[in-house]
Amino acid sequence: MADNDRTLPPEALDDWARAAAERLGLDRDRVPVALILDLARDVAHGVARPAAPLTAFLAGLAAGRAGGSPEDVEKAVADVVALAKTWRS
Repeated sequence: MADNDRTLPPEALDDWARAAAERLGLDRDRVPVALILDLARDVAHGVARPAAPLTAFLAGLAAGRAGGSPEDVEKAVADVVALAKTWRS
């Protein structure tokens, strides 16, 4: 991979998620990677590409504030995906 290439191959994403979760003191098994990637895709297409990481962060904050359970994560993601699907700027 070139120094300026920021694209991770799919197999490297698991390594990154594991390392980042460990650094943040999170259980990697409780990190719903596919759900978050779907969130980012839906927001990038429905709102704007730069909104995707911001929205993922906001959904994480909301899920954490609600208690951080898998259900809390799913609800936060579902709420912002629904908003993105109806977004008209």
